[in-house]
Amino acid sequence: MAMGPAQVRRTVSRLGATLVNGLEVARFGGLRTDLAPAPHRVVGRAGIAQLRRYFPADLAPDAPVVVLVPPLMLTAEVWDVSPATSAVAALHGLGLDVWVVDFGSPEHAEGGRHRTLADHVEAVSLAVDSVRETTGRDVHLGGYSQGGMFCYQAAAYRRSEGIASVVTFGSPVDVHRAVPFGLPSEQATELVARLVRSVFESSAVPGWMTRTGFKLLDPVKTVRSRMTFIRQLHDRDSLLDREPQRRFLDGEGFIAWPGPALAEFAEQFVQHNRMLSGGFTIGDRMVSLSDMTIPVLTFVGEVDEIAAPSTVRAIGRAAPGADVHEVLLRTGHFGLVVGGRAAELTWPTVAGWIRHHDLGEPMPELVGDPGEAESAHPMDARLPDALQTASMAAGFGFDLARSVVTTVGRTLGSAGDLAGAAAEALPRILRLERVGADTRVSLGRLLAEQARSRPSSTFFLFEGRGYSYADATVRVDNVVRGLLSVGVRQGEHVGVVMDTRPSGLAAIAAISRIGAVAVLLRPDGDLEREARLGSVQRVLCDPEHAAAAVAALRVPVLVLGGGGQQRDLGPDVLDMERIDPDVVEVPGWYLADPGRASDLAFVLFTGSGENTRANRISNRRWMLSALGTASAASLTESDTVYGITPLHHPSGLMTAIGGAIAGGARLPLTADHDPDTFWTEVRRYGVTVVAYTWTLCRDLVNAPPDPREAHHPVRLFLGSGMPVSVWRRVLERFAPATVLEFYASTEGQAVLANLDGRRVGAKGRAIPGSVEVAVARYDLEARRLVVGEDGLAARCAPGEIGLLLARVPSDSRAVSTSPLRSVFAAGDAWRSTGDLFTVGADGQHHLQGAVSSLLRTDGGFVATTAVEDAVQWCPGVDLAVAYGVPAETGRVVLTVAVTLEPGCDGLDLERLGRTVTDRLSAGSVPTVVRIVDEIPVTTWYRPLAGPLLEQGLPAKRAWVWHPADRRYEPLSAAMRDRLLAGERVWSR
Repeated sequence: MAMGPAQVRRTVSRLGATLVNGLEVARFGGLRTDLAPAPHRVVGRAGIAQLRRYFPADLAPDAPVVVLVPPLMLTAEVWDVSPATSAVAALHGLGLDVWVVDFGSPEHAEGGRHRTLADHVEAVSLAVDSVRETTGRDVHLGGYSQGGMFCYQAAAYRRSEGIASVVTFGSPVDVHRAVPFGLPSEQATELVARLVRSVFESSAVPGWMTRTGFKLLDPVKTVRSRMTFIRQLHDRDSLLDREPQRRFLDGEGFIAWPGPALAEFAEQFVQHNRMLSGGFTIGDRMVSLSDMTIPVLTFVGEVDEIAAPSTVRAIGRAAPGADVHEVLLRTGHFGLVVGGRAAELTWPTVAGWIRHHDLGEPMPELVGDPGEAESAHPMDARLPDALQTASMAAGFGFDLARSVVTTVGRTLGSAGDLAGAAAEALPRILRLERVGADTRVSLGRLLAEQARSRPSSTFFLFEGRGYSYADATVRVDNVVRGLLSVGVRQGEHVGVVMDTRPSGLAAIAAISRIGAVAVLLRPDGDLEREARLGSVQRVLCDPEHAAAAVAALRVPVLVLGGGGQQRDLGPDVLDMERIDPDVVEVPGWYLADPGRASDLAFVLFTGSGENTRANRISNRRWMLSALGTASAASLTESDTVYGITPLHHPSGLMTAIGGAIAGGARLPLTADHDPDTFWTEVRRYGVTVVAYTWTLCRDLVNAPPDPREAHHPVRLFLGSGMPVSVWRRVLERFAPATVLEFYASTEGQAVLANLDGRRVGAKGRAIPGSVEVAVARYDLEARRLVVGEDGLAARCAPGEIGLLLARVPSDSRAVSTSPLRSVFAAGDAWRSTGDLFTVGADGQHHLQGAVSSLLRTDGGFVATTAVEDAVQWCPGVDLAVAYGVPAETGRVVLTVAVTLEPGCDGLDLERLGRTVTDRLSAGSVPTVVRIVDEIPVTTWYRPLAGPLLEQGLPAKRAWVWHPADRRYEPLSAAMRDRLLAGERVWSR
């Protein structure tokens, strides 16, 4: 049908307007709107950033203050895209004093491409100081996307000082929650992070790439918006209102992302997820969101294509000390801060929130508890959240991120478990199998390997600060030079008397690097006896133990630690800190890390007084524990192993330190175990694995609940000697964390591990890479193996008590006692562990006690550990220790002292009777059970029976076993006297 003249005129006019507007867009990049930005003044600098104050000529007196922070990939104009959608204009109109942190364009700033993550967080912190100084008020921090992450980090960095609240918009906290397709989060995010570091660490991500990545997050929406713009190009008036927003998203709003900052972001928050777990570093300071103690309001986009609701809501788990609230909006990522819904809902709610906290006005209606409304779009029905999060983090495009995750999917497929723990463990196991007697292995060498492969990575943490492998290497090498200058040589026995501190770790590593032997003397032990047993030729100590070392020993005393300032340590002490390593001439014989697998590396001590025993540890034995721990615990760079066990204890030296170094995990050190600060440090350091020894965790399960326990990052408690009563409560209270209990013979190479930490009390099976173990029949009275007519020993049947033996490798060179030979077959060689075990039908080993602790009672020989375990299964028992009180007949009265769990008024004697008879043979049931206020422990938390034994048999708070009635009766003074005389208490 032919068009009429009016239609022709309209069509021509429309085509003409389209041509004119199109030429303007082609020439100027968009339509000229003549819209002016909100007035502001740059009032100073905050580190790398400028600080803007908006509407400076129209400031209300005593107005609440808000400081807004943009993400790295966007300009500060994201807060003022157009007058209709301007956040700064809206908040000013609602009575707030509005400031904006402007990071500028890195590509146009001197050194901008090399900015670090810490530069940006410190800039936000400096902005808080500057605004407070100007206004005299605490500030409310507001951040969009990664800008909100900066706000969280700055608030934690400042321990909330000077900050009234934090408001974030689409700011993810738990990146790992976004991993799609059931892929192992650790492996997927590690691949993304490594790719980012390899491509962008030394250069910036250009603005065009971040813009492209943002658009490709929703390509359909991008194409639809472009087509709508073209179709409406003839209608200038309809386009002008949206033109600033279109131009912002089309290129003007995107800037480069500095490479170092991106690499740090990828490593700390994508790969290691430290926004959630804690333990991220700002400079050298350790920071955790749990340090935030202020109100938090987070805006969640119900259809957010970048920061999924689950990733944003995780702030409640990461910051248990904060009062977290939420606003859920039916909008996407950009719509949270720009657009009609932001103008209608976001900014009035933000202003109401701030005025509520500053002026006491009512809380806005939209503010609710976190997560009280769930997204209508579940994660499995959305675009893969991990791809979106990775693209937002890296700023290099959805297509590249998709290829990364596709690669992960092809690589891992359905073998996620194998690619996790087993893939990490296999190289370590293979390495152990390749270690021969002459293989060069040592603590110093393993530390050097890690330092060469990743020098800038954090190695250990102490007093809130992080130190890299490069830092540690410098310190260790300086100590090496100091030791060389005083004549320490390879093979020399150097005593170490130090509390757990960086200098102690450096001293041990330096002695290992020289190839000398570190003799770890116990600060509370008999120094003279232990130094003699360890053949110490000189001793290295910290300032706190210098006087005791001088008084007890007749060898040169060297002091390390406490700084290099002038100090008076006494006439018989050499201050190692006063030695200038740069002027030390290294002798020609020196070779770094010469130690071989068969060489003696460490001497540790057990027992006390005349029973003090020196345990000699070879480099292979240490390496076995280090690699075995890292494998069994699946330790990776994402882990932080809390080393709260003493350096002089095998658990500290061989499990915590060894496992952390072998696994590449971070190692926090603390001089004292304090339950009152434990969870604060766990959160601050991002602890995932807690290394314990004996009863160390008892204080934690007995302590009142701590708010920081909620959603804690700990996945594993790792160590040896945990009593079953503590073990049970650790699993109950700190779930989903589990317990990985080790048993390791100090001198042999037997290492057992209970990989299923819920099998309470079991020591597990031999770990791959360790030696074969066997439980041999043992004559408890004769204290020797039971042999047959052929002179060979026999292995125990399931449930039968026997002696645990460890096979001696054919290339082993024993560092102390000679092995047992021709035990099960002619020519074989085994070493006794000195411990009695049973093996269940499931192959799990159960410790019964040391041969040296056997008690001879009227019922026969009793292994004390089995008795203690049985009693500790009784509800209400906090801790138990078994010992024998001597009777006149030469036998002993089997006695168990117990403490009660907090809040428990007394023992359930009927339950106790059933428990011990179910778990023990008739001859092993304790004759007397007594309640004590406290059971003494050593400095490494092992219970001590000696002080209780000295008390004899008290007649108060004690009960005696009635075998006929199978129950406990109160112990009277008369009964006690008969027991000590060797008489029967009960008639037949």
